[in-house]
Amino acid sequence: MSARTVLQHADITRALTRISHEILESNRGSSDLVILGIPTRGVTLARRISAIIHSVDSTVIPTGALDVTMYRDDLAQNPTRATAPTEIPSGGIDGKTVVLVDDVLYSGRTIRAALDAIGSLGRPRSVRLAVLVDRGHRELPIRADFVGKNLPSSADERINVRLEEIDGLDEVTIG
Repeated sequence: MSARTVLQHADITRALTRISHEILESNRGSSDLVILGIPTRGVTLARRISAIIHSVDSTVIPTGALDVTMYRDDLAQNPTRATAPTEIPSGGIDGKTVVLVDDVLYSGRTIRAALDAIGSLGRPRSVRLAVLVDRGHRELPIRADFVGKNLPSSADERINVRLEEIDGLDEVTIG
């Protein structure tokens, strides 16, 4: 079965713009906000969200990357990918609202690992989750606060997120 495209460039931009506005609204502005992307594509999405917020609010939002590889609970079952650098903005995360950004929310295990990683770095006031795609099939009681698109899928389908900065084009496919 061939993959079908469910989001194209304009859809992704629209979803990220909506998510950015929702973040600002729920935080009552941009003060004490930190955005951390989960490598690989979550970092790119975090930077895009940060840029959209800057264009709306004229505030530079501290943005970084949070590698969760060593915090995963499935390292024994799955081959480990190379770790990416964790880049926490200079102001840290203590007392801040941290928005975690990832491309696809599936079982919830990556986000659980991200919460453990955040706990080892400091104590934020709150942690929120923004995802481009929520495909369901949760194994843990985790839900996203900001969702670009809910995309119910079967467990044997694959969701592929491609972003221009990494892959040369913006699209989300399912197949």
